[in-house]
Amino acid sequence: MTAEPPLPIEDLASTLQPGARLLGLDVGTKTVGLALSDVTRTIATPYETLRRGKFTADAKTIAAMVEKQGVGGLVIGLPFNLDGSEGPRAQSTRAFARNLAVHVAVPMAFWDERLSTAAVERHLIEANASRKRRAEVVDRMAAAYILQGALDRMKRFSAPAD
Repeated sequence: MTAEPPLPIEDLASTLQPGARLLGLDVGTKTVGLALSDVTRTIATPYETLRRGKFTADAKTIAAMVEKQGVGGLVIGLPFNLDGSEGPRAQSTRAFARNLAVHVAVPMAFWDERLSTAAVERHLIEANASRKRRAEVVDRMAAAYILQGALDRMKRFSAPAD
């Protein structure tokens, strides 16, 4: 498999087969939050949290999910700094995507994930989720938040002009 450069989110939809899902990733240092779209690519749902271990094992787990769930593309949250610049976390995420592309043969796109975890955390606090429960679900919910933003953008971009 050869690595493709990430596509602009607006171009990702045109590469997908009908009924192909998208897999959203929130890449952290200890975990990767995962979310799946439905087959119409309208709704993002939290899927699971992958505890990071050896990269090759993690990549094989993600590749197996892609195969099992009929995933046609990945949306990877890119953690820009608040001023829009890229810091060490964004560089690390780009490296993760580059390395993952060798193991997973589907197109990828990055999505600005600034404040996604903070928004999800705030929502969970408002819902009176315990600290323990928030820790269990925040990564996959952040992945769903990221994926939903990308799905909404793709829908707006593909909507016919009035």
